[in-house]
Amino acid sequence: MRGIVLAGGLGSRLWPITKVTSKQLLPVYDKPMIYYPISLLMAAGIREFSIITTRKDSEDFKFLLGDGSKWGVSFEFLCQDAPKGLPDAFNLVDKSKLNDGSVLILGDNLFYGSQIAQKVMQLLNRPDSAIFGYLVNDVSFFGSFELDSDGAITKLIEKVSSGRGFAIPGIYKFDSTVMSYVKDLIPSKRGELEITDLLKCYLLENRLSYQILDRGTAWLDTGTVENLNQAAELIRVIQTRQGMLIGSPDEVALRSGLISPADFEKLLDGYGESEYAKSLLNVLSGYEN
Repeated sequence: MRGIVLAGGLGSRLWPITKVTSKQLLPVYDKPMIYYPISLLMAAGIREFSIITTRKDSEDFKFLLGDGSKWGVSFEFLCQDAPKGLPDAFNLVDKSKLNDGSVLILGDNLFYGSQIAQKVMQLLNRPDSAIFGYLVNDVSFFGSFELDSDGAITKLIEKVSSGRGFAIPGIYKFDSTVMSYVKDLIPSKRGELEITDLLKCYLLENRLSYQILDRGTAWLDTGTVENLNQAAELIRVIQTRQGMLIGSPDEVALRSGLISPADFEKLLDGYGESEYAKSLLNVLSGYEN
């Protein structure tokens, strides 16, 4: 299965910060934002990635991430010249790379919680197309869905006025037939292909399932200054109090057996004397013991 990480867009909600760099390259506490979605998909078993960026930021992502081999995975970088909607990512990826299905993840979404990687793995193992549901007090900021008395999805909504309900976090699983739907999508009034319209294609054929993220899972959209700071504070508190790392591809690569302890030590040299390097050193020490 292929992981598609959306790291393009203008990041206009964070201007002027993102006037000179991509939103997904901004720090969330001690790591670049892009580390979090990549590490989550790695922990869920994804090994091949397509990272969608803007042409302006593409070289910065390549410099930061390389080809993925340092973490035992592979990256390709694809450029989206203008915001055309989430489903447009499939138009950029070589169709042969979608034969085993794919998972689309927003580069500015952060997930944390007990067994979150296992929950994502369960989502990826569902047939056809699948989404998460996350109960929020106000769904007006998100795409959402409604359920009938039997717990089946009856309706997908791009935006509602207000109210408590199930928001759809930025992880979407699709099967190999996704392009047959994408090619027929029509841009919305804002000139973009909408992810809700793509999901509706599966729903109409009873090929869309869902999984609810429980209360122990945190989901943050780091697209605003307030949410970016909240995410950084959440990571800081957990890491400093519990002495553990969140969102580290280096650690995931080691614990998943994608790289050896010797390879991991080489990675440490690239982080200098940073606090992140010190945290990785603790990971290595605990791993060897």
